[in-house]
Amino acid sequence: MRACVLRAADYQRMRWKNGGGWTTQLAASPTNGDGAFDWRISIADVESDGAFSTFPQCDRYIALLDGIGMELRSDVSEPLRLERRLQFIHFDGAANTYGKLISGPVRDFNVIVRRDAYTAEVLHRPLVGPMVFLSENVTWFVYLAGGRADFKLAGAVQELENGESLLLMPDASTDRIVLNGGGEVVLVKLSPSAPSRS
Repeated sequence: MRACVLRAADYQRMRWKNGGGWTTQLAASPTNGDGAFDWRISIADVESDGAFSTFPQCDRYIALLDGIGMELRSDVSEPLRLERRLQFIHFDGAANTYGKLISGPVRDFNVIVRRDAYTAEVLHRPLVGPMVFLSENVTWFVYLAGGRADFKLAGAVQELENGESLLLMPDASTDRIVLNGGGEVVLVKLSPSAPSRS
């Protein structure tokens, strides 16, 4: 398992796909610069009501990070409300979705995966003591949503501050990563999609 620490300076601020706002991209794969991805994790600042960008063939996961909340209205489902911090909602990236602010600007945490490439499991968990990640054929993205943490990489202890991230990628090694600390984390488990049967 390979580990990569992502500091604030590593994040990329960019326009929304539809030009209606700004997002801070925490990580994405692949990173070939053409805007296409198999998965992307980001934080969006939403200052006014407006339409979401559409991402056909993608699954989306979104949760409130800061602010009072937002209602998601779409053409394929009943309205969904983001009111509880880091309680994730799943919806189809192809849906025409409109965000209606409840009371003032919000920041939200977003995960988008192309479903023919990956499946995602998105969790919000307290960090109390050690959290162990084993070497397997999955990618883990760990966002420190509050508190402090550290882990050992190549024999050296590295620290994570609030708002920083850890990207754990599969490789030939059998090393495990142990995250220690106190606070709260968002865990994104990205598993390769099973090949379709024709």
